[in-house]
Amino acid sequence: MANRPQIRTSDSALIAMIADEDTVVGFLLAGVGNVDLRRKTNYLIVDAKTTVKQIEDAFKEFSSREDIAIVLISQYVANMIRFLVDSYNKPIPAILEIPSKDHPYDPAHDSVLSRVKHLFSAESVASGRR
Repeated sequence: MANRPQIRTSDSALIAMIADEDTVVGFLLAGVGNVDLRRKTNYLIVDAKTTVKQIEDAFKEFSSREDIAIVLISQYVANMIRFLVDSYNKPIPAILEIPSKDHPYDPAHDSVLSRVKHLFSAESVASGRR
């Protein structure tokens, strides 16, 4: 228990979004959006003009901000920066891949699901169950 990372608690924590316009707008209408005093937002709308570098920078920024608890990223966008998503290993903020309107969800590419499968397969081998 002493080795567990401390989860920072505050009055509120944000959800960040990296997704297509329709997905981001839906979450903004639900009240997820935030603009701080420096005019920084907690979302990135990905379209045909968005570069991979912009997506990488947004992912790095959102995953390092202390006021963000969850980063929701469309799975097709996560596939563009798969090396960053797969190498991310901190518990907070949690990275969750979500489907989008134009791109169906593929569980084979979900980093969280693959980690869970790996964890359970390692536990079953260690305990002697198959």
